[in-house]
Amino acid sequence: MEFLYEYGMFFAKAITVVLSIIAVVIVVLASAVKQKGGKGELRLTNISEELKELQHDLKEELYTKQQFKAYEKQLKADEKAKEKALKEQKEPVSEPRVFVVDFKGSIDANEVSSLREEISAIIAIAEPGDEAIVNVESGGGMVHGYGLASSQLDRLRQANIHLTICVDKVAASGGYMMACVANKVYAAPFAIVGSIGVVAQVPNFNKLLKKHDIDYEQHTAGDFKRTLTVFGENTDEGREKFQQELEETHELFKGFISQYRPELELAKVATGEHWYGQQAIELGLIDAIATSDDVVMNLAKERTVIRVKYQLKKKFADKFAHAASLSVSSVFNKMAEKNQPLT
Repeated sequence: MEFLYEYGMFFAKAITVVLSIIAVVIVVLASAVKQKGGKGELRLTNISEELKELQHDLKEELYTKQQFKAYEKQLKADEKAKEKALKEQKEPVSEPRVFVVDFKGSIDANEVSSLREEISAIIAIAEPGDEAIVNVESGGGMVHGYGLASSQLDRLRQANIHLTICVDKVAASGGYMMACVANKVYAAPFAIVGSIGVVAQVPNFNKLLKKHDIDYEQHTAGDFKRTLTVFGENTDEGREKFQQELEETHELFKGFISQYRPELELAKVATGEHWYGQQAIELGLIDAIATSDDVVMNLAKERTVIRVKYQLKKKFADKFAHAASLSVSSVFNKMAEKNQPLT
C-alpha cells in the first residue's frame, strides 16, 4: 500500500510538472503570435455555382438516363442562347451580383475587424446594381464595438449598395443596432429581435472587504472619473450619475434606430424587450419572414451570389498552441469528471 501511495504521489507530481511546462509554452507562443500579428486572406466562394453543381448531381442521381440526357441537352441549349445574346449586345453588360457576409458577434464585437475587410472588398469591387447580404447573429454587447460594426454596414449604404440583413437566430441589442441599418431586414419565424435597451451590472465587494478589515483606496481626478466602483463604497451621487449615463446611451441608441427606421414607434419597441420574428414584423422591426437560405437561393436563380470571408491565416504556432490548449483542457476535464457525483 505504501508503494502505491508513493507511486501515486510521484505520478501526480509528474503530471503537475508536465502541465506547467505546457502552460508556459502556450503563454510564450500566444505572446509571440500577438507580437507578430497575423495577416489575413480574403476568400470568395461562388454560391451560385455550388447550387448549380448540387442541382446537377441530384438530378443525375434521381432522373432516369433518358430524363438526365434531355436535361443536359437543355442546359447546353440555354448556354448557347446566352452566349449568342451576349455577342449580339453592342456593349457588354455584367450580370448583377450579390455579396454575402456572415457576422457572428461576441460581447466585445471583435469580429468587426474582419467585417471591415469584407465591407471594404465589396465596396472596391461592386458595380451598379450589385447588392450585399449580411447574416447577423448576435445578442449584443459593448456599445462602442457594435456602434463601429453598424458604421461599417452603413458604408455599404453610403456607397449606394442595397443592403439586406438576415437574422436566423438572434439580432438583439447591438445585433439589432446592426440590423436596422439595412434597406431590408429578414428574420426567421422564431428569431429573437429587438432588445433596444442598455444594461450594466457592477458587483461590489466593499462589505466583504470591511468584514475582513481590508482597506481599499481609489484616487481620481474629476468628480465622475469613476461613478461606481467594484471594491470601494458607492455613493448615491455616483449611482445617480451612472444611471444618467445609461439613459443617455439609450437615447443615442433610439436616435440611431429612428434614423434608419423612422416608422418605428420607439415608445413601444425601445423598452428593452425582445420579440420573435413573427411578432417583430407586426411591430415594424423587420420587413419580411424568411431564412437566409431562402433569400440566398431565390437570388441565386437570377444573380451570381458570392460569399465574402476574411480570415486570419493560421500559422504553425497558432495550431500548436490550439492543440496544446485542447490537450490541457482534456486532462483537466477528465480529472474533474472523476470528482463529480454520478446521476
